[in-house]
Amino acid sequence: MLEKLKTELQIRGFSEKTIKAYVFHNQRFLDFIKKEPDEISGDDVKSYMAYLMAEKKQKPSSVNLVLSALKFMYQEIMKKRIFDDIKSPKNEKKLPTVLTRNEIEKMIKALKNVKHRLLIEFMYSSGLRVSECVSIKIQDLNLQEKMGLIKSGKGKKDRNIILSRKLVSHLTDYLANRSDDNPYVFPVRGTHVSVRQAQKIVHDAAKKAGIQKRVFCHALRSSFATHLLENGTDIRIIQELLGHSNIQTTERYTKVSRTCLL
Repeated sequence: MLEKLKTELQIRGFSEKTIKAYVFHNQRFLDFIKKEPDEISGDDVKSYMAYLMAEKKQKPSSVNLVLSALKFMYQEIMKKRIFDDIKSPKNEKKLPTVLTRNEIEKMIKALKNVKHRLLIEFMYSSGLRVSECVSIKIQDLNLQEKMGLIKSGKGKKDRNIILSRKLVSHLTDYLANRSDDNPYVFPVRGTHVSVRQAQKIVHDAAKKAGIQKRVFCHALRSSFATHLLENGTDIRIIQELLGHSNIQTTERYTKVSRTCLL
C-alpha cells in the first residue's frame, strides 16, 4: 500500500519532499499500530495522535502533518471513512519572529564571505523562502528591470519578485566576478547551496552579530513583510510578493507590525 501511496502522490504532482514525508509518516504509524492497512480504525489514528502529543511531545503543527499523511492514505486511496470524528489539534498562534533593519544589517556585515552575505540580503530584500533563494538561477533574474521570477514555488506556482536597487548593485558585482558556468546564483560543486547550509549561514551570522533572538531563515522573510507594512505597502501587494494563496496568512504580519509600533 505504501508503494500505491507513493504512486498516487506522484500522479497528483506532489513535491518529492511531501511524498517522502507522507510515506515516512504512514510507515511509522503502521509500525506503531502493528496492523495491516485494511484493519485500521479511527481509534487507531486517535491512539497514535495521543502518543505523538503526550509521549513524544510533538507540536500540533507536526501532528497535523502526520494526520494529513494518514488522511491521504486511508481516506483518499483506501476510501475508509474513519476520520469523521477526528479533530485536528489546534495550532499554536505564535507571532512570527521579526528582526529590525539594524539587526539584519549587522548580520550581513558580520560575514566576510560575499556569497553568504548576498544570500541573507536576497532572502530579506525579496522576501524569499529559503528553498526559493538557494535554487534561484541567474537566468531568472532581470537586473535591468529589478525583477526576478520564482518558478514552481510553493503550490507549484510561478511568481514575480522585486529586487532592490542595492541588491541589484551587489548582484551585478558578484556575478561579474564569477568564473564558473554554474546556472545557480548560489552555486556549490555543480549544484546550489542546500537549505541546511543556508540555515547554518543565517544562524552563524546572527550569532556573530550578537543577536539574542532565535534567528532562522524564515525570520528574514517575516521581516521583509513586516517592514513593508510599516512603510504603508498595501497588504494585497505583499501577499503577491510572498506568494501567499490566502490573505489570512499575510495578515499575521499586521499583528507583528502593530506590536513593533507600540
